[in-house]
Amino acid sequence: MSQVSGGERLNVAWDGDDLRVTAPQLHFLTGKPLDRLKDGASVVFLTQLTLTTDNFTTSLRRIPDRFIFSYDLWEEKFSVTKLGEGQRTASHLSAAAAEAWCLDNVAISASGLPQDRPFWLKFELRAAEPKDEAAVIGDSGLNLTRLIEVFSRRPRDQQPQWTAEAGPLRLAELKRLAGRVARTL
Repeated sequence: MSQVSGGERLNVAWDGDDLRVTAPQLHFLTGKPLDRLKDGASVVFLTQLTLTTDNFTTSLRRIPDRFIFSYDLWEEKFSVTKLGEGQRTASHLSAAAAEAWCLDNVAISASGLPQDRPFWLKFELRAAEPKDEAAVIGDSGLNLTRLIEVFSRRPRDQQPQWTAEAGPLRLAELKRLAGRVARTL
């Protein structure tokens, strides 16, 4: 199990009404997930971004997302699809670019949050087990209840997981991103 923690930073920026994260030290296209991709299978990565105003005691907002990664054996490039509302895809990416694209498409609304009130963010990412993939995605689309259940339980021994936290933060002190269209997820 891999973990982003302590010394590795979760960077947070304010983009319109959204909070966006980057984790420069986070490299999750490794180990078993990478092996599965290079064997021709797709891999689902589940993310969850949680906003709290009391040092992770009570969740104010929680945004779960899922991304399907695939690997082109001939070109040695990755494709990533974010599922759900506003589904989008990027292709012909290096591993680092695919990881960055995934994080760039994770955001949580800061709407209504006072600029001077402290808050905390927790970012979680897991490689889904094949049996979890079917339950989370399903025939009728995303099953948010099942996705939240996946993050509510401890990961299996061999299930890759990464977690990063940031806070206390204040909107007034965050870097504002310019030139981007605000998106509320």
